[in-house]
Amino acid sequence: MVTRIEEAFRTDAGRILGAVTAYCGDLQLAEDVVQEAFLRALAQEADDIGIDNPAAWITTAARRLAVDAIRRARTAARALPALAAGAAEVVEDVGGFAFNGDERLELILTVCHPELAEETRLALALRFVCGVPTRDVATMLLVAESAMAARLTRAKKHLHDSAIRFAMADQRQVSERMPDALSVIALMYTVGYAAPTQEGAALLRADAIALARDAHRVHLGGSEEAGLLALLLLTEARSASRVDAAGELVELAAADRTRWDRGMLDEGERLATSALTAGTGRFALQAGIAGLHALAPHWEETDWDGIARLYEGLVDLWPAPPARLARIVARGYSSTVGPASARLELDADDELFAGATAAQAFAVRAELGILVGDDRSARDDLHAAVSRTSDPAVRRHLEKRIAALGG
Repeated sequence: MVTRIEEAFRTDAGRILGAVTAYCGDLQLAEDVVQEAFLRALAQEADDIGIDNPAAWITTAARRLAVDAIRRARTAARALPALAAGAAEVVEDVGGFAFNGDERLELILTVCHPELAEETRLALALRFVCGVPTRDVATMLLVAESAMAARLTRAKKHLHDSAIRFAMADQRQVSERMPDALSVIALMYTVGYAAPTQEGAALLRADAIALARDAHRVHLGGSEEAGLLALLLLTEARSASRVDAAGELVELAAADRTRWDRGMLDEGERLATSALTAGTGRFALQAGIAGLHALAPHWEETDWDGIARLYEGLVDLWPAPPARLARIVARGYSSTVGPASARLELDADDELFAGATAAQAFAVRAELGILVGDDRSARDDLHAAVSRTSDPAVRRHLEKRIAALGG
């Protein structure tokens, strides 16, 4: 049975850490005091002392612990009077604390520090805001877990020692750091989308959408904020048809489009149109692509030529392996290129068959092979994809494709 404190850790840890970091201005200190506050809450629960609002109680306790730590260390002297005054208020009203909705976004913006490398900024946000385990962060960023743990420790110390402090009220800082924050939110959603049958995947996607809404609200008018929110909504709208009743993956071509969430689709399409009208950034273009998929009443009516054109613009702007691979898929289905030429393009891009996109690249090559009638090569490619896939549901889906081709 999951206790209320365990549930608060699962659902609110990121918001709590964000609120405490914003309060004390120090991620390293905030992490320490939040952990201590959770331990104290667990101890009270074990002693049958009820806590009506665990998230509020833990946040308040952590803020008080932060003030005590600052007093003991005699650091941040300039901030101490304000912190002490704030602590005096919250001590008297433990149950009155309320999240304002953007604590995690503020924490993401805080760790997107200009003195840190982009990969390190992404790693910090994924680990401490999104709750992605260090080993999974390391896997996503293609480094050893021990190296990633050391990098995170160094980055937290750098943030602690830096003279640069982030403030949500500083619009210049918000604008400078928002592109990184959007990348983090997109990657967070991707983690949940890539393994839809795994525990916690739906919650991770929901959190990413909530963060995208916060970003759109905070930076209202930005085409990329609108584009990211549109992309996530249009993608999430199809989630009910991605897995069948037995928990097996369903390809987009075979998806039951009557199960798609019409409300999400309508909102996503409006935002995508707005984003593409205002600009042609990475997320605006991706939102346009997702919008064309959503508008097609059937797989056979997909506007692949339009999607391929949007991917051309996306790859020019953001030539990342996933974008290049998706462009090849679109070109393979388009009337101007076709599967045979697209497979040659795929074979010429060796990078796609290494690292995080390897399994997908072999699966795409198999699909293109099927389209040109080369079933033997397609079977070989599917076996290669299976050997590079760790997710059980994806493996079963690929194995079914192999069986359909005669082994």
